[in-house]
Amino acid sequence: MGLGDTAAAVGKGLFAGAAGTAAMTVSSTLEAKLRDRGSSSAPADAAGKVLGVQPRDPAGQARFSNVVHWGYGTSWGAVRGLLSVAGLDGGRAAAAHWAVVWGSAQVMLPALDVAPPPWKSPPEEIGIDAFHYAVYAVATGVAFAALDA
Repeated sequence: MGLGDTAAAVGKGLFAGAAGTAAMTVSSTLEAKLRDRGSSSAPADAAGKVLGVQPRDPAGQARFSNVVHWGYGTSWGAVRGLLSVAGLDGGRAAAAHWAVVWGSAQVMLPALDVAPPPWKSPPEEIGIDAFHYAVYAVATGVAFAALDA
């Protein structure tokens, strides 16, 4: 596979990542409403620490959080494209993609001190979080397969 094929797979992955982010947004929004909880600020808090961004007001925080959410999810789609280049497709690719994306969040967010480490979180919260990342990985995989067909 040449550089052009790799670039095409990464490009498809980015589009698929946007679709996966949309699916994850729906699942997490529904879950938040059902459980009567607010949205998670951990990804935006992490990005703010790394980038040195501190929104001035709640509206700015909401905008920044939205940009981080969509940028993060879309960009992780590139990994789905690279998994295809490496020969993984279907369920194996979705499982690997989920493991990389969710696993990195489990390391990165506690390392930036914006979320507790997994062993200090209630098991049901870990399960819910893993579920949302699974929705993302499966939806990204389905979108990637559709774009690749």
